[in-house]
Amino acid sequence: MSVLDAVRRRQSHSRVTPHAPSHAELVPLVSAAATVADHASLRPWRLIELRGDAREQLGRAFVEASGLDGKDAQKLAEKPLRAPLLIAVVAAHQPSFKVPDWEQDAAAAGVAHILSLLLDDAGWGVMWRTGGHTRSEAVRRMHGLADNEHLLGWLYVGGVPEKTKSEKKDKLDVERYLSAL
Repeated sequence: MSVLDAVRRRQSHSRVTPHAPSHAELVPLVSAAATVADHASLRPWRLIELRGDAREQLGRAFVEASGLDGKDAQKLAEKPLRAPLLIAVVAAHQPSFKVPDWEQDAAAAGVAHILSLLLDDAGWGVMWRTGGHTRSEAVRRMHGLADNEHLLGWLYVGGVPEKTKSEKKDKLDVERYLSAL
């Protein structure tokens, strides 16, 4: 299968099974994703695996950040449990006189996108989730982020259910988004 075919086939999976890739299975995928375009080879990113209790800790951090209680807090606390593996995507800004922070964020986002494609190609269900809690102090603390780091979101990863609805991809009017000068 070509890269073009793999990209066209890729879809987000909002529901996944409890099976997830091991750390050892992730290593070659992360190594490949690390080849993303990266001005000055700063590698301004890092990834954090969240499994088991770490997902529950994240749910508690969501609740702390939201100020919710009762049933709403419980629903929010359960969100990180929707997948057996969450991979936090962290932009880790490096000192550079020629590579601005936004470009370093783009490199970190590129790693996440490539990794999601590689996971999909390896047969895993993946969905990149973000939201307001990515910038909350409680969530920063839970991930142990340094002052030069901020969270871009999480890749929720698990097995692809047998009965997956084929998410229909809209036909894109490419000419609307692609122009020439």
